[in-house]
Amino acid sequence: MSRKMLIGGELSHQAEAEEHYDFDLFVIGAGSGGVRASRFSASHGAKVGICELPFDPISSEVIGGIGGTCVIRGCVPKKILVYGATFGPELQDARSFGWDVNEKVDFDWKKLLQKKTDEIVRLNGIYKRLLTNSGVKMYEGEGKIVGPHEVEVTQLDGTKVCYSAKHILIATGSRAVIPDIPGKELGITSDEALSLEEFPKRVVVLGGGYIAVEFASIWNGMGAKVDLCFRRELPLRGFDDEMRAVVSRNLEGRGITLHPTTNLTELIKTENGIKVITDHGEELLADAVLFATGRAPNSKRLNLKAVGVEVDKHGSVKVDNYSRTTVPSIWAVGDVTNRMNLTPVALMEGSYFANTVFGGEPTKPDYNYVPYAVFCIPPLSVVGLSEEEAVEKAKGDILVYTSSFNPMKNTISGRQEKTVMKLVVDGNTQKVIGASMCGPDAPEIMQGIAVALKCGATKQQFDSTVGIHPSAAEEFVTMRTISRKIEVGSKLKTNL
Repeated sequence: MSRKMLIGGELSHQAEAEEHYDFDLFVIGAGSGGVRASRFSASHGAKVGICELPFDPISSEVIGGIGGTCVIRGCVPKKILVYGATFGPELQDARSFGWDVNEKVDFDWKKLLQKKTDEIVRLNGIYKRLLTNSGVKMYEGEGKIVGPHEVEVTQLDGTKVCYSAKHILIATGSRAVIPDIPGKELGITSDEALSLEEFPKRVVVLGGGYIAVEFASIWNGMGAKVDLCFRRELPLRGFDDEMRAVVSRNLEGRGITLHPTTNLTELIKTENGIKVITDHGEELLADAVLFATGRAPNSKRLNLKAVGVEVDKHGSVKVDNYSRTTVPSIWAVGDVTNRMNLTPVALMEGSYFANTVFGGEPTKPDYNYVPYAVFCIPPLSVVGLSEEEAVEKAKGDILVYTSSFNPMKNTISGRQEKTVMKLVVDGNTQKVIGASMCGPDAPEIMQGIAVALKCGATKQQFDSTVGIHPSAAEEFVTMRTISRKIEVGSKLKTNL
């Protein structure tokens, strides 16, 4: 029996007999990318094995779980907490809509956490069944590459078993980074934040990225006093500056205290809580201090250098356009490669790996027009280029359309919080090359906008589309007036 595979960049028939290897593919890491690659490779007829660390909500170098970060200690449990946090402000707003809500409304943190844990246990079981039903052989333990075609799995009892494979896929994801400051052991990462036994009434969050603003919103919505410290003038570096300013205003408007251009220098345990010292000499008291200061690839324990797999200075596995490492038989997908660290992107990379290696269809992942969201309250969602990126890459004029309005719901509740939408248009082609929105339901709306941008939609096509009324989404097809025009070669000006 022969199977078409990608060898040396060319498709050819497998020369060696299958008996030379235990598996056609062995995957280290059963997160989103690893599970997808395993299942799709098996569907192409490959014999697949996969190993994953034992399950626990809080990860470590020797703890993981089938389903990976997103399912167990990332996107899914976080979104459950976001839902829980949203009810706090919604209950306040409900009074204006005729609901007689008592002044004192109790929130049971432990009840929500138990529901969250029940859900991730359920999903962990579903992922196991998906692999089993696909014919993938699962092994519980820590995987390490000991040769171009050999993986060593350290089982839970400490015994080591080796398996040979024609191809090896690294899909080990990433882990939270803890800053090296005095008292760092008093802080927590997002792992622990999702499993705290007691609800923290006072929280200090260090960081300005997704995780920082999301957890600041979560705890604030549940009634905690939140201080958010970040090193830049605005949170969410890398996003559109105008939308960063909108998020910043919303966070403050909901009662979160922002500390821009601020870092933490020391944590001290006291009888009244954790004393947090900033680099400006401020002292804050907290029940919990969250470090949301980035993530690092899980590559240190894989023995990569010994087998010739190159990594960069951060430990990210170097791959080519097809996810192949510097060793032809070893591949990598997901956060461990540090390309675009999003769960749906890892799924894409895993799918395309399977197509390339076992499906006879070499396919490069396409990172253009990937939509993403920050689940702060209210959320921010974007697709395509920010205004800054568009100006930097422009070969012609850039046209910017914006809309800022008070959502209908807020006109009744009295909440002073505007929704902001934005379209970035290439002046030469009239194609919409960027879209962003901060406001209720932004991620749900942006998923549909992403399809339009992926298809190359023009501003005229947006304008000719009939809106749904009354909705916030209709604003995307009714923005007729140019907010500003940035001529090619000129400097960007925004009203921050």
